[in-house]
Amino acid sequence: MLTLRAQDASLLVAPESGGAIAGWARGPVRLLRMPLTDAVLRGDVHGMACFPLLPYANRIGHARFPWAGKTWHLRPFPGHPNALHGVGWKRPWDIAALSEASVRLTLAHDPAGPEGPIDWPFAFTATEEIVLERDRCRITLSITNRHAEPAPAGLGVHPYFPAPGAALQFQAAAVWENDSTNLPQTRIAIPPAWDHSSGRPIGDVALDNCFVGWRQPAVLRWPTHTLTLTADPMFDHLQVYTPPGQPFFAVEPVSHAPDALNHEGAPGMRVLVPGETLAGAITLDIT
Repeated sequence: MLTLRAQDASLLVAPESGGAIAGWARGPVRLLRMPLTDAVLRGDVHGMACFPLLPYANRIGHARFPWAGKTWHLRPFPGHPNALHGVGWKRPWDIAALSEASVRLTLAHDPAGPEGPIDWPFAFTATEEIVLERDRCRITLSITNRHAEPAPAGLGVHPYFPAPGAALQFQAAAVWENDSTNLPQTRIAIPPAWDHSSGRPIGDVALDNCFVGWRQPAVLRWPTHTLTLTADPMFDHLQVYTPPGQPFFAVEPVSHAPDALNHEGAPGMRVLVPGETLAGAITLDIT
């Protein structure tokens, strides 16, 4: 576990646990959710505060997809029919550079290695750079195709926030309505109950949906502070997860909709030729 510091701000990074962020605070104020019980000790990335999504974001339906004339089968998320959140969260990352307020992590995926093809059939390398300031955190991700042929790629960041007292405001062009397996089924106009353009308290509506054509920023407000989330233009989708009755929620900038590889109407996955890199950054500003 690493601790980055910038004046009274601190950020905990767990390279060994999927390159996840375990916590971020400024003084006594927690800016991301507290890790779930024993999540850090158990290396439970999904119980931490934030983690990278690559080489794809969110779900691949029924843990399979077509590519280059073949159907590829992936490892489903435990207890679910779908593959989830890519490879980055499953692996330890290496520390390439470290300073008091920043870290750069690297990851190499070789499908020829143990359990490699069932996680992702195409070789890649990736970087995650986290830079902390007193009132800002910037996360930059990159992925480079190391496969011998063109391969699909996508990026995203999955931050969790504390739900008590929170409100969320953002605009988007449309939203994906999900089917019974939580995969995008129909792109629809945003229903009034899902419209966050004027701000909506967390807890008003239960969502696990991808908003398309995100018009930045997303603004998250609490009685103690405001967080403004912006991202590079490639992150033009916003996955919003507001589970009912839970003390947390997620607002995820992503480069494509869930299950984009299986859904002709859900574009966004890039095709990288060998050696090509896809990169983008998100920024979280505190006022």
